[in-house]
Amino acid sequence: MNFLYITNDLYTAKAIDGIVDYIFIDLEKNGKEERQKNMDTVKSDHSILDIEPIKKSIKKSELLVRINPMFKGSYDEINSVIEAGADIIMLPFFKTVEEVAEFLNIVNNRVKTMLLVETREAVDCLDEILNLKGIGYVHIGLNDLSLSYKKKFMFELLCDGTVKKITQKISKSKIPYGFGGIAALDTGTLKSNLIIEMHKILESKQVILSRAFFNEVMNRHGQSNIQTGFKVEVDKIKEYYKNLRERDYDVVANEIFASIERILNAK
Repeated sequence: MNFLYITNDLYTAKAIDGIVDYIFIDLEKNGKEERQKNMDTVKSDHSILDIEPIKKSIKKSELLVRINPMFKGSYDEINSVIEAGADIIMLPFFKTVEEVAEFLNIVNNRVKTMLLVETREAVDCLDEILNLKGIGYVHIGLNDLSLSYKKKFMFELLCDGTVKKITQKISKSKIPYGFGGIAALDTGTLKSNLIIEMHKILESKQVILSRAFFNEVMNRHGQSNIQTGFKVEVDKIKEYYKNLRERDYDVVANEIFASIERILNAK
C-alpha cells in the first residue's frame, strides 16, 4: 500500500519524506469550490511556486502535483509543472476520452501520470480511456464521484458496488490504482479500519492520508514530533493491512452500509 499526503508546507514535507510515498501539491481550483461548497473538504491554497522548494527538500518520496481539469491554459500549466520538478501529474475531474488523450499528449511521457476518476461520465467511458498509452496510475476520488452519483455520504460508493465495478475495470488494464482517503487507525466518522479492509479486498495499491489523519497525529504526538507521529501511525495502518484476515466483499460492504446508516440517522 502506497500513501499520499497533501501539503505545501516545507517543514512537513521534510519530516515525512520517505514515510509517505508521494508528497502531493494540489493546484486544482477551477470549479472545485462550486462543486464541493456544502462538503467538509479541503480547498488547497497551493501554488506552482510551491513545487520547486518542496522538490528540492525531499530525497525519498516522489512529488505528485494535481493540476486543474483540462482548460484553455492546460498546455502552459502542465509544462510549467513539469519544469518546476513534478515527478507525477494528476489530472482531475475529466469526463471524456478526448480530455485524457489531450492531457497525455501534452505530458508526452516526460513525467508519470495519474488519472483521478471522479465523474460518472469518466466511469462510463473508462474502458476506452484505459486503452490509451501513457497512464501510470489511477485514483478514484470519492468526494466528487459521490456528488456525481448523487449520494448522501461518499463512502456509499464502497458498499453499493460502484468502486468495485471501477476497480475491476482498472485491474484488467494492469495499471496500479487506489481510492479515497483514510484517517488514522481506529478513527474517522466511518472507522478507517473498514475502509482499509476494503482496500485489501479490492486490491487497491494507494490511499490519501486525510486531514483527519494529520489532526490525529498532532493530537497523539504533537507538532514537534510530526516525523515520529507520521511513522508510528502509518506503520499501524501497514501492520493492520498486512494482518487482515480474508473476508468476502459482501460481508464488509454490508458492515460499511450499516455504519453509514447509523451515521446518517444520527444527524
